[in-house]
Amino acid sequence: MRVIEGLDQLAALVGQELGVSDWLDIDQARIDLFADATGDHQWIHTEPIRAASGPYGKTIAHGYLTLALLPLLSERVYRVDGLAMVLNYGLDKVRFLAPVLVGSRVRNRPVLISMTSGPAGTRVIVQHTVELEGSDRPACVAEQIRLMVP
Repeated sequence: MRVIEGLDQLAALVGQELGVSDWLDIDQARIDLFADATGDHQWIHTEPIRAASGPYGKTIAHGYLTLALLPLLSERVYRVDGLAMVLNYGLDKVRFLAPVLVGSRVRNRPVLISMTSGPAGTRVIVQHTVELEGSDRPACVAEQIRLMVP
């Protein structure tokens, strides 16, 4: 994991890849827990027998589950020390480009896009590319905006 000492050191990395996470297995238990947490029990996610005859031949992870994995996958890549707090500020340009089939593996490749200082803290935009093992297309690409307060 890359340890970044404060916002000044982070600013020197604008335009650069911050690293790559290890692979994370996407199993049915994780998909089912997400379905329970969100109330989204659509059969394509939670019914393996029915999904076997569906368009993908097995269940797929929710797109929002893939997105919700960004904090976990990011903390395996980098952290910024010397901050009082970090808040999620929002997301831009979220795209789900390939289905994440049960039994597949994903990883994150974050790139620091920009930093803008303001009275409440520094808005940091990181583009996350959630790669899907064995696929030429990523599962998800999203720009995450975080407010970092020193």
